Amino acid sequence: MTLDALKDKLILAGRILVAHGQEDFTRGHISVRLPDDPARFLMKPHSIGFDELTRDNILTIDLDGKVVAGTGRRHSEVFIHSGIFKSRPDVQSVIHSHPPYATALSATGRNIKAFSQPGAMFYRALDTYDASMRLIRTPEMGAEVARALGPNCAVLLKNHGIAAVGCSIEEATITAIMLENAAKIQLIAEAAGDTAPELPREDIEALRHEISGPEQFTINFDYLARRVLQQT
Repeated sequence: MTLDALKDKLILAGRILVAHGQEDFTRGHISVRLPDDPARFLMKPHSIGFDELTRDNILTIDLDGKVVAGTGRRHSEVFIHSGIFKSRPDVQSVIHSHPPYATALSATGRNIKAFSQPGAMFYRALDTYDASMRLIRTPEMGAEVARALGPNCAVLLKNHGIAAVGCSIEEATITAIMLENAAKIQLIAEAAGDTAPELPREDIEALRHEISGPEQFTINFDYLARRVLQQT
């Protein structure tokens, strides 16, 4: 994939994230590794929204969090991205956002439940970074977020938001949206009163396998891309 094509996919992901409630003014950010240089990544700059990404304003950043290409201001929370990229060679894309339901769930201290198919995606595979609700502005804090993420595809940041990751932009984007859907359904179910027991663990894990293949992420991303492109 060419650099421009990779930037275009990042731009499209930003528009999808806004369409699905992941925006919080200009505070969220998204990144993707350069395929030919895994020690560098493209990232949304400071002071613009997810839906304002262009080829010209996307930054190139190294694993120390330093801008190596581009003229925009770097996000102070760049260390979420560099910390995860350092610790997880398999991760190619990182999203940090402040979706309301997942953030609310992070404040409860409760684990994610498989009360829905999206919930099965994170069943027994979602931890919380709870050292602080402040911005992740140091390499040390970024490393702590990466440790809380562990081998999983997402992590809650207590009273703050989420970080979602993937082997592609498509996977990270759909993961962030599915986590918000799972949190929303769980909070609604719990607010309604006593909930019924979850289905058997083997059933939940079988479903997670079925819905988490690379093809599924691509199909879902492409569908959401068609929807946002129809609105232009």
